[in-house]
Amino acid sequence: MKQITEVAAAVMLRGDPARPEFLLAQRPPGKVYAGYWEFPGGKVEPGETARAALIRELQEELGVTVDRAWPWLCREFSYPHATVRLRFFRVSSWQGELTAVEHSALVWLKAGQPADVSPILPANGPILGALALAPVYALTNAEEYGIDAELLRLERALCNGLRLLQVRDKGLAPARREAFAEAVLALARNHDGTTVLINDDPRLARNVGAAGVHLSSRLLWQTDRRPDFERVAASCHSAADLARAAELGLDFVVLGPVLPTASHPEVSGMGWQAFSRLIDGSPLPVYALGGLQPEMLDLAMSHAGHGIALMRGWQ
Repeated sequence: MKQITEVAAAVMLRGDPARPEFLLAQRPPGKVYAGYWEFPGGKVEPGETARAALIRELQEELGVTVDRAWPWLCREFSYPHATVRLRFFRVSSWQGELTAVEHSALVWLKAGQPADVSPILPANGPILGALALAPVYALTNAEEYGIDAELLRLERALCNGLRLLQVRDKGLAPARREAFAEAVLALARNHDGTTVLINDDPRLARNVGAAGVHLSSRLLWQTDRRPDFERVAASCHSAADLARAAELGLDFVVLGPVLPTASHPEVSGMGWQAFSRLIDGSPLPVYALGGLQPEMLDLAMSHAGHGIALMRGWQ
């Protein structure tokens, strides 16, 4: 049985929550991988929680006191000298001036843009992709609101900063759904950085030039390899679904329902504590789904969610 070194790592964030800046630190001479860039942090000591280790390490390495640190992703990586399990926290508030106490240099980079420093520690690479994901994931609802009304709602939301959406509406006739998807893509192209996925239909995604597909939990289990798209997501309802999505190397997932929904009021929802337990240790960003409102974004993030997925209310 391989020995795993537990590590707490900080994703220090500032600026626009939708496209924040994040901090990388350069490892100093004399350390393994000297000169490489990494998210600051360090080993979890015996008897110490990952959060406690994070707070201690940031005080020692950067000279700051953490105010708010939310759990986020967990990834394992095997280096030649050790296998590490990194628990990443998003840190958005701290006291004190950031200082390179134990690093050669510090740099702020913009999420979603190519990193202009190298090399970056391999274990930290996938985190850069996750940081590029917007905090709100919108699901279209043209079946309920009507196509014209939904396109108007979408246009307003894109002007207000929406950058990640899914064309759902599986009940539309195929020709109408394709025409609707084409109209959605036309609107999205007017707003740089917008990612559009198509629910459960790779053929349609290719036809309209979408960035990728969103797999239902059914299709998730019928898929034996990651579909060949820039972005691939999936709907999950259980720990087994989450593990399957990670095995396929998907970019992110939604998990729910967290709360009762308007479409399924008879379902009580798993609640925030169960949501948090299920995604503890997830290597993939997880959006909370089901009965949510935009003002619940911080609540989802405090329970280790990447953000929230909304079918109503995202405008």
